[in-house]
Amino acid sequence: MKRLNQLLAATLIVMSLGAIAHEGEDHNKKAGPVRKEQKEWGIAGDAKGARRTVELTMSDNMRFTPNKLEVKQGDTVKFVVKNSGKVMHEIVIGTKEVLDEHAALMVKFPNMEHEEPYMAHVGPGRNGELVWTFNRAGEFDFACLIAGHYQAGMVGKIKVIANGKKS
Repeated sequence: MKRLNQLLAATLIVMSLGAIAHEGEDHNKKAGPVRKEQKEWGIAGDAKGARRTVELTMSDNMRFTPNKLEVKQGDTVKFVVKNSGKVMHEIVIGTKEVLDEHAALMVKFPNMEHEEPYMAHVGPGRNGELVWTFNRAGEFDFACLIAGHYQAGMVGKIKVIANGKKS
């Protein structure tokens, strides 16, 4: 019975995160309108409102290029994300604490799939997009949370400068 309860709990966790397998899925498709939910690091943006485009490259050496960005509070940024590698990569924006928690889940459930407006999954040799409005000042992180990638250092920083302040 204890094993059954553990299995049920694990299944519910995975299901609550919208889990489906990473491999073989078209991660650039959008099922409907983007859910605009305020997060500590901002809110989903509208591509039409993006005043800035940032090109990011993800590679199999477990790095982002560039890995440091600076934006102004209120900026809507369109990220064009290129996977130059031979394995799946993703970009997930958040706080270090949120990314640490999510990365730990990805290690426990390596085939977990999730779809949120602050992330983009990009297959080998493909491009993806993510549009985000940085409406809160602060220092935030982005990372590839596929099991082992985060732990290998596939991370970056975003500094959001408050309105009226200089960097």
